[in-house]
Amino acid sequence: MTEAPGEGHHAAHTWQEARQRAFDAATPIPPGPVPLAKALGRTLASDARAIQDMPHYASSAMDGWAVNGTGPWILSEPGQRLAPHQASPIVTGGLIPPGAKAVLRSESGVITTDDDGLPVLALGGAAKPGEPRNGQHIRRAAEEAAEGDVLLKAGTRLNPAHIALAALAGLDHVDVLGKPLVRFLLTGSEVVERGIPQPGQVRDTFGPQLGAVVELLGGIASEQLRVGDSYEEWMAALQDTEPEPGGPDAETEPPADVVVTTGGTGRSGTDHFRRAVAELGGRLLIDGIAMRPGHPAVLAELPDGRFVVGLPGNPLAAMMALFTVAAPLLAALGHGRLAEVGEVPCGTTIDAEPGRTRLMPFKLVYGLASPAQHAGPGMMRGLAGADGVLIVPPHGVQLGELVPAFPLPWGKPLPVPKAAEDKARKTPARPQRKAPAGPVDWSGLDA
Repeated sequence: MTEAPGEGHHAAHTWQEARQRAFDAATPIPPGPVPLAKALGRTLASDARAIQDMPHYASSAMDGWAVNGTGPWILSEPGQRLAPHQASPIVTGGLIPPGAKAVLRSESGVITTDDDGLPVLALGGAAKPGEPRNGQHIRRAAEEAAEGDVLLKAGTRLNPAHIALAALAGLDHVDVLGKPLVRFLLTGSEVVERGIPQPGQVRDTFGPQLGAVVELLGGIASEQLRVGDSYEEWMAALQDTEPEPGGPDAETEPPADVVVTTGGTGRSGTDHFRRAVAELGGRLLIDGIAMRPGHPAVLAELPDGRFVVGLPGNPLAAMMALFTVAAPLLAALGHGRLAEVGEVPCGTTIDAEPGRTRLMPFKLVYGLASPAQHAGPGMMRGLAGADGVLIVPPHGVQLGELVPAFPLPWGKPLPVPKAAEDKARKTPARPQRKAPAGPVDWSGLDA
């Protein structure tokens, strides 16, 4: 794929430009069916309807006897059609036999004998006058829903109860909005996955966290592949992140929509991202961002439609690049919106740094955003204790000034600045309706 005029390599984008460009680069993944076991948290693309009555047969709500007419009842074999004054044993959930009119609870009946010494069922124990009434303790077919009824409306974000309802309705799959599948290509021959690293080695910070962060950003985290620093390994890994057509993994591992790589985005002799993308016929959509940390971030698109997000090798720099590039890309692919940027009052003066946006993890101290300590590109301590990230403009920030910021994917929303709170207080509240007594029928409401 050749680069279009005006696309491909750029001088570093501003933070705002890079974020918008990543969002605009993708179109939503088409809806499709997923098994119920994988549908939790997904959004329905179309109404989910019952494909059978719920329940689909009349059943007993109690252990006891299915009966026809008034007692005493002659006992019959389970499952046979009941003539008047006959009964047969039944358990909770059991199929109501033909001819049965009601279920007598086990605690309301006793087995005795008639004048001829034959066993019969009679009322006794805890039986109440008139028991059993016609239809008593029988769960009627279609009592919960009839075949074809809409149970869950399009746009519903599926929770465990929704999944159970779909299963009761007879569904094995539901149609959901597309969601990007993300694979990871982790590089660095100096990286160790466990234990204490020796001088010249570093512990792996990406393997344990990237999948979880991608899930919080709306993606589906898939396999992680670790490779060394040679160009041949890079090329093989980028080509091999797709399952072979007809291969053993082709059905269980669908093609990735996004590949996230770590390291290799600089311009040293061991940084191969750009060369690999070019040789594969891809194009660069973002090639560097005027921000710190994370400026070497890269976004590319390959001829097969995959996006490749190149993160810097330093942990904090990589996370800032992930929030800047991957977050809007995943939102666009997953039918989401570009997240709005909030504001927080700054608790200190931050000097200007012309031409560069700085992303600073911050803690809220008495309602003011204080830049975190230990926030160098290779550090994670500052981010681990942060409440959000400041987006410091190149001209700097004055003490008390509102500064753009965004919350962390795993954190709380940003507090509303006091000026906005005051405005909200002046808006008259709607009068509250009195809640209706008794059960409420919500079936006609939007999900």
